[in-house]
Amino acid sequence: MTQPFDAIIVGAGQAGPPLAGRLTAAGQRVALVERKLFGGTCVNTGCMPTKTLIASARAAHDARRAADYGVVLGGALHMDMAVVKARKDKVSSDARQGVESWLKGMQGCTVFEGHARFVSATELDVDGQRIAAPKIFLNVGGRASIPDMPGIDTVPYLTNTSMMALTALPRHLVIVGGSYIALEFAQMYRRFGSEVTVIEKGPRLIAREDEDVSAAVHAILAREGITIHVNAEHLRFAPRGADIAVDITGIDGNTEVVGSHLLMAVGRRPNTDALQLDKAGVALDARGYIVVDDELRTNVPGIWALGDCNGRGAFTHTAYNDFEIVAANLLDGARNGAAARRVVTDRIDTYALFIDPPLARVGLSEAQARRAGHDVRVGLRPMTRVGRAVEKGETAGFMKIVVDAKTQAILGATMLGVGADEAIHGILDSMAAKAPYPVLRQAMHIHPTVAELIPTLLGELKP
Repeated sequence: MTQPFDAIIVGAGQAGPPLAGRLTAAGQRVALVERKLFGGTCVNTGCMPTKTLIASARAAHDARRAADYGVVLGGALHMDMAVVKARKDKVSSDARQGVESWLKGMQGCTVFEGHARFVSATELDVDGQRIAAPKIFLNVGGRASIPDMPGIDTVPYLTNTSMMALTALPRHLVIVGGSYIALEFAQMYRRFGSEVTVIEKGPRLIAREDEDVSAAVHAILAREGITIHVNAEHLRFAPRGADIAVDITGIDGNTEVVGSHLLMAVGRRPNTDALQLDKAGVALDARGYIVVDDELRTNVPGIWALGDCNGRGAFTHTAYNDFEIVAANLLDGARNGAAARRVVTDRIDTYALFIDPPLARVGLSEAQARRAGHDVRVGLRPMTRVGRAVEKGETAGFMKIVVDAKTQAILGATMLGVGADEAIHGILDSMAAKAPYPVLRQAMHIHPTVAELIPTLLGELKP
């Protein structure tokens, strides 16, 4: 027997639960299916647990530097990893239980715990139970991608998910990958006390960033004692007793790294392979992401894809914005006498790398702006000339803003430094308001803050 609903949501990540809330508030009967952990990647293996671990690592870092601030601590620093893990687990557990309780107590929402597979474009099987609806929303997320490298099947390795289960400090953590997940774990575990080696296939870390940003991040991590190998074109893995040997072949010759633990952080893949999407006729791209239009509709009428599985964003904030776009277009109707359709292409790219100090980005990088043909003007200031950073004794990094000289539009900004992940929002909000850069340049900001230097940057623009 098939149970009918007005809408089915597959996945309780960042987009699914709030969408269930909007749909049920509109009087619709909703089925929400979750096969494992409520809250998705962010709550369970991503943002919340990793940032909790980063907070513990920051406390250890501050303790080591206490004497610089006149604070004298007695005895050697020791990490109690059981306490670190317990604190992380509680933060995740509380958030996960909050999402689960909200959904299960939501009037009009029926929660199914199991694996959903399509039977047709309007019907799903959830471990033997049939449910159907004219509207289906997929919020199934993603997972670590493990490429087929020589010897990888002969050694134990960790992913961002299995890292969450570690109860002891690795003696030597070897990380393959040089992007966001890799670098956050690298600094975190170095501060905990592990020896850490990062191996990156490309010529520099975080290759999507400008070269000066990559170089600055490389220097920050190297100063903390992290060993970094770039141009690692070919890797081969092999057991070496209880350890793991990684043979690196690159433009500089051959190098061998032997570590106690191996973390693979070389990318993500969508959780679309077990949905039987072919039975619904839903199109995938070459990487397995669900193809959607600017309103997040698939090629099949009545089916939408939100969050990491649609390839239109890989962050919690992009997933939540996906929910906002879909809910607005379905439920909010016309505004001011006209149909106000919300689209993905209206949003401004923004994200952060939560190393310490953090890297925050919005809009176009300098290189991207030049490639796009803009008449670029750049404002640049090292954090050594930011009073707030000097006062805190944290002067690594710099601030950079990019504008179009002809249109006066703010094209983007990069902030690498203390407080960057918060200060960047002033630039983001100005861009969202489509304010020309002189508006922000003339604003009066609070002293002493990092953000107060943004108008100064705009007053020092150069070709």
